[in-house]
Formats: sequence, C-alpha cells, structure tokens
Amino acid sequence: MSVERATKSGFALEAQQKVHNKYDEVLGNQLLSWIALTTGEVMDTSGSMENFVALLKDGTALCKLANALSPGEVKKVNQSKMAFKQMENISFFLQFAEKHVAKSELFQTVDLYEEQDPNAVLICLSSLARKSEKLFGKPGLGPKEAAGEKRQWTEEQLRAGDSIIGLQMGSNKGANASGINMGNTRHM
Repeated sequence: MSVERATKSGFALEAQQKVHNKYDEVLGNQLLSWIALTTGEVMDTSGSMENFVALLKDGTALCKLANALSPGEVKKVNQSKMAFKQMENISFFLQFAEKHVAKSELFQTVDLYEEQDPNAVLICLSSLARKSEKLFGKPGLGPKEAAGEKRQWTEEQLRAGDSIIGLQMGSNKGANASGINMGNTRHM
C-alpha cells in the first residue's frame, strides 16, 4: 500500500513538471546497468523514470548495492511490502551514502519513494558511482575525480605577499572630505 498524495495543480504541478523534466534517461540507464553489474542482480535497465523509480522504490536494490560496495554495510534488508519497511531500506542506503557522498548530493526518502525528485536520486547514485573505484575498488561510472595537487610554499614565498596591497582593497589616493555637508542644510 503506497501513500497517495492529492493531484497537483497550478504552480505545484508546474514545479513538479520542472523537477521531472530534469531527469536524464540516459544517465538512469547507465546507473541501473552499473547497479546490476555491481550487485550481480538481473534487472531491466531501461532508463525511463517510471522503471528507474519502480526498481529502486522498495530500497532492496539500494541496500544490495551498499553491501556489494562495502560488505556488511546494511545489516538487515527488509523484504516486506509495507511502506515504512521499504522506506527504512532507503534510509539504510542513505546512511551508507552519507559517509561517502557530499551532503548536497544526497536525496531524501520521499524523493524516491513518492517520486518527488528522481533527479536527486540520479545525482546521489552518480556521485557514488564516480567514487566507486577509488573508495571500494569496484568498477565505477563517469569521470574519475581529481585528486588535487599538494603545494609546498617556502616561508620566503609566503612572506612575499605581505607587502603588496591588492587592488581589491582600493586606494586612498586623492581622498578628501569635500562635498560632504555635515550639519549644513541644502540651500535653495
């Protein structure tokens, strides 16, 4: 049994359509294929939003993904068809993802379960897929993240900038108080 929301209309419908229009079917297809490859599960990897949400909605595929990437991460995967148990599975996955993905790339349970923002789910999963090889030694998806370059500065190089006044600080060249009418009224 799923929770039914009132049919959206007006501004709410427009907002919902904008959110749903951001969904990328190609990326959805790639992510479902990556999940199937990583977990060893056989699934329909069609990237349509309806298929994407239907496959991930109960949270079992997400929990299996978490356990495939980091064994034993999700202790108990609920097989129940009850809504709160399925949402609990999604929550278990989000607890796992929170350790590896930036907070701004996470989604909320309702984004997936109630199909509020499937694009947020795409963002979270693609971020996890990008980091998969580096963090878990499993094949990933998408471009590898930059590792950053550590720079070493000498004390002399660090002190060299102390004597320079940046242009952002402005200049007081030619500054005076002319034109300021302190206490004077304007005469007409």
